[in-house]
Amino acid sequence: MRLSILCLVLLTSNCLAAERPPNIVLILADDLGWSDLGCYAADLHQTPHLDRFATESLRFTDAYAMPVCSPTRAALLTGKHAARVHMTIWSEGSLSGPKDRPLLQADSLHSLPRTETTLAKHLQQAGYLTALVGKWHLGDADHYPETHGFDVNIGGTHWGAPHTFWWPYRGSGRFGSEFRYVPHLEFGQPGEYLTDRLTDEALRVIEQAGDQPFFLYLAHHAPHTPIEAKPADISYFQSQLNSGMHHQNAVYAAMLTSLDESVGRVLEHLEIHDLDKDTIVVFLSDNGGFVGIDGKSGQTVPVTNNAPLRSGKGSCYEGGIRVPLMIRWPGVTPVGSVCHEPVVVMDLFPTLLAAAGIAPTADSVMDGVDLRPLIADPAAQLDREALFFHYPHYYATTTPVCAVRSGDWKLLEYFEDQHIELYNLKDDLSESTEISLRHPEVVSRLRKQLHTWRDTVSAALPTSNPDYKTTVESK
Repeated sequence: MRLSILCLVLLTSNCLAAERPPNIVLILADDLGWSDLGCYAADLHQTPHLDRFATESLRFTDAYAMPVCSPTRAALLTGKHAARVHMTIWSEGSLSGPKDRPLLQADSLHSLPRTETTLAKHLQQAGYLTALVGKWHLGDADHYPETHGFDVNIGGTHWGAPHTFWWPYRGSGRFGSEFRYVPHLEFGQPGEYLTDRLTDEALRVIEQAGDQPFFLYLAHHAPHTPIEAKPADISYFQSQLNSGMHHQNAVYAAMLTSLDESVGRVLEHLEIHDLDKDTIVVFLSDNGGFVGIDGKSGQTVPVTNNAPLRSGKGSCYEGGIRVPLMIRWPGVTPVGSVCHEPVVVMDLFPTLLAAAGIAPTADSVMDGVDLRPLIADPAAQLDREALFFHYPHYYATTTPVCAVRSGDWKLLEYFEDQHIELYNLKDDLSESTEISLRHPEVVSRLRKQLHTWRDTVSAALPTSNPDYKTTVESK
């Protein structure tokens, strides 16, 4: 009798353990380029922890985000394309666009509407402890993480970058007279570095969760500007530089060392607390690497170089939208495998909901697709015709543009003059040879597909600037 009861108790305990949903750790880097990590063929940069993580994960070679930060964050949390959510530029950029260009930028929301049911909200309702540590950048205080399903918000504000990476992380001057700060990081000390401190807070969230499943969204500010890093790391990378490298910014390389160490600390913490086998870990970036110069930090060389990809942040060329993505789902993802199927940031929404055993309501609108078929077989293909990108705004790397990738074909349409560019990514990853005149039938098909998609999601478009001619003549 006692043996039967003991067996029943053990069986019940095992069933309960099996039913417990996995923890989820989502680590988002800010402005990290596709080729910035060792496991993605970086030269100057050294990222041993992320490289090791790649050997434990499913690594995607053709993963995409939006061209800039806030749209990616909105798409990630809603599973909807940024154009459908109507957030196509960073939050502050939505308030006012340039008035001296041929087009007026498209309308874009400043804040993620509270009518959206985010990934965090779904998980919170399913019993998860939900925490945002780091960058939010999805609107004003009335739309902060707490209003979108996060139990904990450490550091999240409407700003897209800190005044400085050094404690107390506040001040004015970099962004004009505006005074910026990072909340809830008050009790630090001189010399404390933001990437390290955010990691400390993330580890504390894991410890506080106890037996409760948790969703940790660790949204680092690194390696976004200001380009600041620890002096010893900077000196090391200055000694490693040579003229033949694509990457030439020692300070940026040093920032990546701290980011890499952060990921290593999180993974080690999960292992120490015997949580690594029960935790899905996802690592990705919010857009392509920034190829400008951070002059306010005293830089004289570009922040990064996305070669072999063309251009960078803001652009719909590959350097602006292709990002690193790795997923470690213990017992599910094939260890050390590589997937070449095109995927996009919205795909994480249905994938992670499915992992948590959550079924979206029948009337849910999602532009992402569940990646589990690729997780089961990295050589598989998704039932999806194309990926779309929409940036109806100006940036240093682009004029207003939209794009579509279908198979190996990539078409860009620019709004100022409606000119078309066509590339074959299999033959020309660097998008160096424009071939639209050679393939009019492909242009016609993709352009129609792109326009149909824009209508389907009600994408906002730029408009003609009636004052442009007057503005130009007055100069």
